[in-house]
Amino acid sequence: MQNFLTSLYVKVRVFRESNGQDLIEYALVAALIALAATAGMSSVPTSTNLAFSTVGTTLTSYT
Repeated sequence: MQNFLTSLYVKVRVFRESNGQDLIEYALVAALIALAATAGMSSVPTSTNLAFSTVGTTLTSYT
């Protein structure tokens, strides 16, 4: 019985200590994704404007 309680205590203790590390890792991954998304947004308006201009020109030529 003593061995069971000791092993259970160790498992709970390891889980509690590693839980904080997981939270920090998830926060770092979220920050990296946010940084990449922000950096990628600089080209989105230019390509969207070009796409709408192309569609507008094509539609104008049909009328």
